Amino acid sequence: MVARGLRVFDPWLVTVSVLLTGFGIALIYSGSYSRLGGAGAVLRGPIVKQVVFLALGLALMTVFARLDYRVWSTVALPAYGVALLLLVIVMVIGSSEYGSRRWIALPGFQLQPSEPAKLLTILLLAKLLARNGTALPGRLFLLSLGVAAVPALLVFKQPDLGTAIVFVTVWLGMVYIAGASFKHLGLLVGAGLVALPFLMLVAVRGYQKDRLAVFFNPDRDPLGTGFNINQAAISIGSGGWFGKGLTNGSQTQLDFLRTQTTDYIFSVLGEELGFAGAMVLFFLFLLLLTRGLRIAVKAQDDFGRLVATGIVVMVLSQVFINIGVNVRLFPVTGIPLPFISQGGSSLLTMFMAIGILQSILARRRLPGRPIQSDRLEWARS
Repeated sequence: MVARGLRVFDPWLVTVSVLLTGFGIALIYSGSYSRLGGAGAVLRGPIVKQVVFLALGLALMTVFARLDYRVWSTVALPAYGVALLLLVIVMVIGSSEYGSRRWIALPGFQLQPSEPAKLLTILLLAKLLARNGTALPGRLFLLSLGVAAVPALLVFKQPDLGTAIVFVTVWLGMVYIAGASFKHLGLLVGAGLVALPFLMLVAVRGYQKDRLAVFFNPDRDPLGTGFNINQAAISIGSGGWFGKGLTNGSQTQLDFLRTQTTDYIFSVLGEELGFAGAMVLFFLFLLLLTRGLRIAVKAQDDFGRLVATGIVVMVLSQVFINIGVNVRLFPVTGIPLPFISQGGSSLLTMFMAIGILQSILARRRLPGRPIQSDRLEWARS
């Protein structure tokens, strides 16, 4: 179902998304500069790829914006099934890097199934949770938990703890907005805290235990497991107020930072653009998230409201975890910084999500219609 004309379009949402991607391209350029041997190699390599992904992302965003978002409710279940299938396939034939098997090699492209799986899981959760009324039944609460837990466990097996946490965080945000009782949420959190030590013993692998140990004692293995977090801290701390300038960061250009265009791209920003650059990045993300919340408030139905909420939580949790790892707030776990980190799967998924948000806004609720959930009332603009 395609709209004859979009009644509403949020130019800020698109502008901020493109600005964030441009910000990321500049950091990818600097992070690759010395490693690839200068400007020419960088421009022909990762920059060209990221610009192509940006163009494809904008095209997908346009298509998704014109497509009536309610059509996703009808295909949410089979789409979710495809996402689970891809997550199983990647464990069998996926390519491995840095100890994780997360990618499926395609011609000219490395597909990371966990990225679109997050968005497809949001769509199915929204379909399940969308209903009339203000209280979420316990049966539906548990069913929705299962929907989020299956892909989270499959991703955890890759292993990818960061993305698995994103699935859980998205579910928590969506069931809260859907009206889950604090009793159910409290019982779940309590059970999780009780089970956590046993899960750490059974499910966490050897090198993940080493990461946890190094998180509490960074000097435990400074040249091995602790190398990344120590170098990231040095990079961010040395940037000062305004940084050393693009391509001038010693930690970045001397290759002390590993995965500096993906997991540790915020450390490149901290070293070369400093506190000022970080504040610009935070402002852009804050603007993006507030526009997403505005769309959740204006959605004409529960499904649209929950999809918008899920997308906002997805972006927020990834930003929080990625930057938290870089500043040593969390143990090391690989997760891209949305719109900023190098990689096609993440960038294309983000622009598809932006397109869905635009579609929800284009078919917004009528003026004066009450918001379905009082838990979003505070976000009214």
